[in-house]
Amino acid sequence: MLKNHPKGLLAASLANMGERFGFYVMIAILLLFLNTKFGFTGVQGAIIYSVFYAFIYALSLVGGRIADKTKKYKPTITAGLILMTVGYLLLAMPTETPVQNMNVVLPLTLLGLFTIAFGNGLFKGNLQAVVGQLYDDPKYADKRDSGFQLFYMFINVGAMFSPLIAVIIRNWWVQFQGFTFSADLPRLCNQFLQGSLEAGSDALARFESLATAQGVTEINTESLTTFAHKYLNVFTTGYHYAFGAAIVAMLISLVIFLVNKKRLPDPAKKKEVKLGEGGVTEMDVKEVKQRLYALFAVFGVVFFFWFSFQQSGNILTLFANEYTQMLKVNLGFTTLEGAEVFQTFNPLFVVFLTPVVIGLFGWLKARGKEPSTPRKIAIGMGVAALAFGIMALGSIGLPNGAEREAMGGLTDAMRVTPFLLIGTYFVLTIAELFISPLGISFVSKVSPPQYQGLMQGCWLTAAGLGNFMLFFGTMLYMNLPLWATWLVFVVALSGSMIIMSSMVKWLERVAK
Repeated sequence: MLKNHPKGLLAASLANMGERFGFYVMIAILLLFLNTKFGFTGVQGAIIYSVFYAFIYALSLVGGRIADKTKKYKPTITAGLILMTVGYLLLAMPTETPVQNMNVVLPLTLLGLFTIAFGNGLFKGNLQAVVGQLYDDPKYADKRDSGFQLFYMFINVGAMFSPLIAVIIRNWWVQFQGFTFSADLPRLCNQFLQGSLEAGSDALARFESLATAQGVTEINTESLTTFAHKYLNVFTTGYHYAFGAAIVAMLISLVIFLVNKKRLPDPAKKKEVKLGEGGVTEMDVKEVKQRLYALFAVFGVVFFFWFSFQQSGNILTLFANEYTQMLKVNLGFTTLEGAEVFQTFNPLFVVFLTPVVIGLFGWLKARGKEPSTPRKIAIGMGVAALAFGIMALGSIGLPNGAEREAMGGLTDAMRVTPFLLIGTYFVLTIAELFISPLGISFVSKVSPPQYQGLMQGCWLTAAGLGNFMLFFGTMLYMNLPLWATWLVFVVALSGSMIIMSSMVKWLERVAK
């Protein structure tokens, strides 16, 4: 697959693969960690998750600007890797749960998240700018789209295994401490300690039943309080240790980048020129403006894709935890079980579908029928709308959030088949492969040379703005029937597809 691509592609991909492994260890468990650690209810945890995810991308604008101004892309990337490692270290340090000093532990957690976000801002967009320059060589120019698809595939190899590692570490620690995993128990433990489980309620009866299954022999306030404290502390300590795996991955990524950075180009050395009929000419101001207009038009459209797609770590994870039958794999020393397991399907599908999508586009290109990059993005929007349409159909008849809370959670028999989520992730992944790597490719091709890092940062900022609205999805999830929640995303993505389709010819002209 890499035969006809520049040699630096593999080095950049491997460096990003380690970073993505660490990132997705964290992101697979972050929302559930916040809710369990701090006893959050409603949208509290989702707001922190949304703001963090928005900063992850929005700070790439700052990182891109720093690199463009200083012309030190590689040192900026290195600094980003180091900062992210420090951030994961702050998250990995175990603190007592339930939290006794919220004024210290919560700010420390937020500091760790901000450090990761800022480090990612220095790293992500600038590495993409470096990869883009590999394809500025005319020998590789026609392979830019497939190059970014391969880059995207390699980094998803890291993301593919990370949720499983997070679950293995968390569940191993829970088992090692004499307990078993239960998706509903952390929430019920917090509700019991907060006094929100009413006497005689179905929710309290379910908590008592689950506590008994964990070995509690006397059902009274004192024994249940002791159990709730201990179970929460063990459960969240397992999360802290899982964050530790991200530190190892980051250090590996740092070593790979430092060893290979001399093989990578430097966008700072690119001349501000273009090829015309009369030879090499300077890029005039009018063309720079046209390119920027086109880029910002695409940024505005993909906002809606990221707002929808990144619900995988938000309400799709909540749906997996609260409405879906758990996948269970006995590994001997622990059981692979938890909502986080479902997040491994998206990167798994990326890895296996990327060669298929590249082959399809190659087959179409050989026949002169390959869609342009803007048209591919529009098609991806429609495919993403289909994915949420599947969720809407599969959620008809399920109780809403208030009804589920009153029952203390759903029994396994009441939950939906895991294939609903797996099928949704499969379709979403197809949409992702039409949008994310090709969007990065489009940005690298169209960006004026002096703004390469900045425009990659703007692409990620558009994603960040979409991620900032993730908590809105949680509000829908908690207050609307489930099928109506998913329908909102169907409408948003369908509208984006129509808008993108209307701009295709103009974007095609600008990209030539």
